[in-house]
Amino acid sequence: MPRLFTGIEIPSDIAAELASLRGGLSGARWIDAENYHMTLRFIGDIDSATARDIAMTLEQIRRPAFTVTLETLDSFGGARPRAIVAKAKPSQPLVELQAEQERLMRRIGIAPEPRKFTPHVTLARLRDASASAVAAYLSARGLFFSRQFDVDHFVLFSSRASTGGGPYVVEASYPLDRNVSSPDRRSLSA
Repeated sequence: MPRLFTGIEIPSDIAAELASLRGGLSGARWIDAENYHMTLRFIGDIDSATARDIAMTLEQIRRPAFTVTLETLDSFGGARPRAIVAKAKPSQPLVELQAEQERLMRRIGIAPEPRKFTPHVTLARLRDASASAVAAYLSARGLFFSRQFDVDHFVLFSSRASTGGGPYVVEASYPLDRNVSSPDRRSLSA
């Protein structure tokens, strides 16, 4: 049974820059750069028939390409930090793409995503990292400059049950260009 989610792949040059921020924080489990992505819609563990329905449903999306801006380093979890992330500016095209995916998933019977969409790239998952250590890490890297990259497609990822951070497999790729009529689909292997 595959675990699926949609997302945006991070270009290798941006991933290398983000990977250079690794280290210096006790309790951090750093994500491998090749697994960096921006989740658009977590789908979860589903059967193969539903996976095929999802892949076909995503083909309906017709959106123009756009630019993503990673604007700051931050953490999720407040007083009990659980992740270090590079947050992205929630631009209108990005938010609309995510919202359309949410609508389409609900239409085919996938439960609503309970979390508010906050576009980001997870750099590390945290275990027992103190809020003060995370604050020190973030302030030491406070000179993170905004990075931009063009997004001309989104993908359907799968992962196998593991302890977070991948590996992730691209099951299908969907172009973001109104002139393209069919996505590059790979077969979904159960």
